[in-house]
Amino acid sequence: MFRLAVHLGLRQRNLRELLVCPKGKRPRSTFELESRECGELRWSKLDNGWEVYIPAIAFKNSYSAFFRKGPFRVILPRLENLYAFVDEYLVRHRTRLLRGYSDPGTFFVRTLKSGRLSGAYDMPSFYAAWRLIIQRYGIYNPYTRLGAIEGLLPHGPHNVRDVVATHVLKQTGSYELASFAIHDTPEVTRQHYCRFLPEEKSSMAAAVLNKVWRA
Repeated sequence: MFRLAVHLGLRQRNLRELLVCPKGKRPRSTFELESRECGELRWSKLDNGWEVYIPAIAFKNSYSAFFRKGPFRVILPRLENLYAFVDEYLVRHRTRLLRGYSDPGTFFVRTLKSGRLSGAYDMPSFYAAWRLIIQRYGIYNPYTRLGAIEGLLPHGPHNVRDVVATHVLKQTGSYELASFAIHDTPEVTRQHYCRFLPEEKSSMAAAVLNKVWRA
């Protein structure tokens, strides 16, 4: 869940409603995806990789100049065993979570204990699952020595867009590239994302000036 959020920079609705087409199956048509206003994870024989295809109408900012009425299409990178994790999840774990009940067709599914609920996440359950992941694996616990980042606070999936945009801006200094990462315009990215503390702003400016002395 976290890996796809970082690689794709999607809003939580686009992420939790992402459909999946297993290898060997025929992908859904653009018309069907536009009718359902959601995207699909599918195997691309041409690119030999997992493709995320989302029509522009599925996005909150579908009329943004970023899309120009065209779809969002990304091939997931072959990094840190991502493909192995996706394949194992689809073959083994996703089926076990559904436990034989009706398949909602979404990539992410929650554990079903009866057939009365849908296996697809709704907004509250998706936020709850995300926060639990961050609490268990993201926040460093000095007593158990588990977790990745010391001082990290619980947060929801939408915050990832801010993190992604800020990271790209820190690395490149370009609002345009940061906007590409979260599928928006540079102006919107500047206004709503890429937030820095005063000391971070000063250090970024200092890094640029220090290059003069290294030249």
